[in-house]
Amino acid sequence: MTLHEDVDNREDPQLKKEMAAAEFSVIGDDQQEDDENLASSWTTRKIYKNLLLISSAFLFVFTAFQALSNLQSSINCVDGLGLASLSTIYASLIVSAMLIPSVMIRHLGLKWTLVLSEACYAIYTAANFYPSWATLIPASVLLGFGAAPLWTAKSTYLTTMAGAYSKLTGETVPSIVSRFWGIFFFFFQSSQILGNLISSLVFRQETSFVNSTQYKCGSQDCYVETGDENGTYCDPPEESLTYTLLSIYLVSGVIAVVIVVVFVDNLGASRKIKDQGTFDLFCATARLMKDKKLILIIPLTIYSGLEQAFITGDFTKSYVTCSLGVGWVGYIMICYGVADALCSVLFGRFVKYTGQVPLFCLGAIINLSLIIALFIWEPRYEELPVFFVIAAAWGVADAIWQTQLNALYGILFLDEQEQAYSNYRLWESVGFSVAFAYSNFLCVWIKLTILVCVLGAGMLGYAGAELVARRDHREK
Repeated sequence: MTLHEDVDNREDPQLKKEMAAAEFSVIGDDQQEDDENLASSWTTRKIYKNLLLISSAFLFVFTAFQALSNLQSSINCVDGLGLASLSTIYASLIVSAMLIPSVMIRHLGLKWTLVLSEACYAIYTAANFYPSWATLIPASVLLGFGAAPLWTAKSTYLTTMAGAYSKLTGETVPSIVSRFWGIFFFFFQSSQILGNLISSLVFRQETSFVNSTQYKCGSQDCYVETGDENGTYCDPPEESLTYTLLSIYLVSGVIAVVIVVVFVDNLGASRKIKDQGTFDLFCATARLMKDKKLILIIPLTIYSGLEQAFITGDFTKSYVTCSLGVGWVGYIMICYGVADALCSVLFGRFVKYTGQVPLFCLGAIINLSLIIALFIWEPRYEELPVFFVIAAAWGVADAIWQTQLNALYGILFLDEQEQAYSNYRLWESVGFSVAFAYSNFLCVWIKLTILVCVLGAGMLGYAGAELVARRDHREK
């Protein structure tokens, strides 16, 4: 980020230690005290151990969930149940992000918040064995309530460990935060690879493609043009194959819970969270929305949800399944996951030398180029490599949004981590929920237009946030 990009290039270790200390004086007494306490009892090895364990747990959780999300519009396409369940998840997450994370962390601590939240994901996987409005929607609500605490606890855990690591090594906090997020998202995006590989192997015979002129694939896929159920492509795979897939995913979710219960050390909650009452915690989360920097980065945070919803819900259904068959979804999304995982680590390292501004600009350019391509491209089986190229390029852009947005929230609001990351999940979930809600009713070309508009607003807001950050830095 602008505030620290020059510091990391200096060679004097003593100067780095002084700058790290100066940054902590700006961060705030509460966060500094938490980090000092952790640094006094933990070693760098223990910090990395817990970082890798939490990252591994997320790998297993999202091996199931992300692959299921990619397939919901295909395996539960009847009456739009799959996309409705995804919309319900993120609508519930919006409510959860405002009310639940800080309260759960305060009473359960970070570790047990992770455990309980991960269990909600396993329950959602189990509900897919008998998909109906009576089973999948309640399970989606439960998952939404568990998702916000999961991400807030994980984000707080990682950022607190980054602060302690800074105390132990003298490195600057922002560079460590970006590095830790890069490592985490390498594991997290690897779940795309593992989960989609599993689905590809299970559905390997479901690779028929559509020859009928009854369906329009790509940007012209429009449910509203026909007004009946036959107007959009829907061909679920065999139930026996789906049950096999869900069994594997359920085991993966259970493994994640076991990892955290048995091996992850408990940090408890931050001192500030312990000192606050329940109503105060809610007010603190809501009060942060008045912060000018948060207001400016909200549009880009919403875009992060929109673009992920598009690649998992619309690209997989209107481009891949419609043109190639559901069996190809896993293979193509593996390519997306590989690019996302590798670039998460790469950009987590590069930010030390480039700062965040060039990376955000690169992400915007890549996504804008892809959106234009998807506008004009008519997907066909004969152009199979193009599907992989688009998925990989989208993964590169998503790696930027995920690593740098999370790091940005951690850097700007280090003294209000729980509230900041609750806001992050809230506004990203707005993007997810809205995108999945309108997915069954809008043409794909309209969805692409929405992406362009929100991306433009998001980049303008980010530019404003950078200017505010520079001004505040000069004043301090």
